[in-house]
Amino acid sequence: MMLGKTAGGLFWMFRYIERAENIARLLEAGWHIALTRGSDGSNEWESILTTAGMNVAYQEKFDEVTAQNVINFMLRDRENPSSVMSAITTARNNARTVRTSLSSEVWEAVNECWMEMKDTLARPVTERSMHDILTQIRFRTSVVRGALHGTMLRNDIFAFSRLGTMIERVDNTARILDVKYYVLLPSAAYVGTSIDNTQWEIILRSVSAERSYSWLHGAETSAASIANFVLLDARMPRSLAFGTKRIGTYLRDLEEDYGVRHDCHAMAETLCRKVEKRSIESVFDEGLHEFLSSFISDTAKLAGQIEKDFRFYG
Repeated sequence: MMLGKTAGGLFWMFRYIERAENIARLLEAGWHIALTRGSDGSNEWESILTTAGMNVAYQEKFDEVTAQNVINFMLRDRENPSSVMSAITTARNNARTVRTSLSSEVWEAVNECWMEMKDTLARPVTERSMHDILTQIRFRTSVVRGALHGTMLRNDIFAFSRLGTMIERVDNTARILDVKYYVLLPSAAYVGTSIDNTQWEIILRSVSAERSYSWLHGAETSAASIANFVLLDARMPRSLAFGTKRIGTYLRDLEEDYGVRHDCHAMAETLCRKVEKRSIESVFDEGLHEFLSSFISDTAKLAGQIEKDFRFYG
């Protein structure tokens, strides 16, 4: 059985790699939404800070919300432990700790990601340069993920790495959807209007699902069909259904490898049932915000139970 410290290092290494990519996606979504609105866009940037859980830390440092401050705070501020640069640095530190468990390709991909982003984010990011930098972040993190898939044995090392990725991913997708529907939408009166549909389309782009959605649904862009795709379609790799299914798979692999069933296994099965064979109508009847808030809370509890069950910290 793997040492808990090693398992935790792998789990958190890939959580932070995924988090860096997700922050880039959140910023891109906020940028596009701000461009579609006629105001100064400050509400959109506040919403992005809220989604990322950075609003309190931001307010301690800045008196007002501006695009320039938010972008640099979320991308390159080393005093912000959740910035992209901080996340990639922490991922690299974890990779160094568990280096003997990684293939040389994975280690090199993480190290190159850190070196390139350290250079790129050494200078302030402007709105003009932001798009290229966000693309660079997504590319570099995808190289790390590709190295893992292409070079690692499908064993407990792989399972803990992918668990970290999927826990972070479903949490992020739920938060993006929640901030869109609960914070960004100006008023319930806008539901179903062109403004609402535009924001849903932006959410598709933020989870790299615009093309795959159009393959399945053509030009239809209703809130119900898009929410169903991002929440409940297990074919879409950033959906809640896909992520929870994979979490269950990797935990079952660990149960089989170690011959031990923990509390986290039952919690994962409950989380899977939350989205498995659900209709989007039943989700809307429950209340989308209520559903997503509950899902986010359950995901955090599951992550904490995984850490406890596999003794990440001793």
